[in-house]
Amino acid sequence: MTPNQVTAARVAAAFLAVAIFAIFGRSAAADAIGVALIITAISLDALDGHIARTKNLATPLGAQFDILGDRIIENLFFTFFATSGLITLWVPVIFFARGSITDFLRSAAAKSGKHGFGKNSMLGSAWSRAIVASRASRVAYAALKCLCFCWLALEWTLLRSTPFIVSSAVVSRLDACTAVLTVCVVLFCVLRAIPVIWEGRRFISTHVPVPARPVGASR
Repeated sequence: MTPNQVTAARVAAAFLAVAIFAIFGRSAAADAIGVALIITAISLDALDGHIARTKNLATPLGAQFDILGDRIIENLFFTFFATSGLITLWVPVIFFARGSITDFLRSAAAKSGKHGFGKNSMLGSAWSRAIVASRASRVAYAALKCLCFCWLALEWTLLRSTPFIVSSAVVSRLDACTAVLTVCVVLFCVLRAIPVIWEGRRFISTHVPVPARPVGASR
């Protein structure tokens, strides 16, 4: 299996999880499958990178495809749970805006031969690599997202399947935990964007040369 195939598989798992929650959300078995698919979609993010490194299959296109997979999964889950009323719509908006900005800067860096997380990375400083590309940061971010998505799925299922059994006090506690987890993910997301924005600014030209007008050309 190639890294790109793994990335495609985890995106498919994310869409399947949302489909299961939306269609079979009142079934405990379906809920368990949906949560398992969420964990699979997040966990496979480490597998595609491992395959790319160990089999020497890393390419600039593969790195961009991996990032695209992350964006699709994040926005898919947060948009679904925002439209379900569990979180504010500003969460997927923030993720979409953050992803658009950082991906634009990565695209600009890629034109200069800087891509991925290795020696050709656009991240030149040690502090930026520690925040964005270090194993500790990437594992912690993935684990936090997985926990948040699973919690949202469990809360959504619980409130949908037993709306008259769960007391208002329990709902308040669930909402409080949801808010804390979501805020932590958003803050971590923004924190990891800061180095990319800081390092990526040098790849944006502030001066665009005007093509010379041919001799004799009319004004």
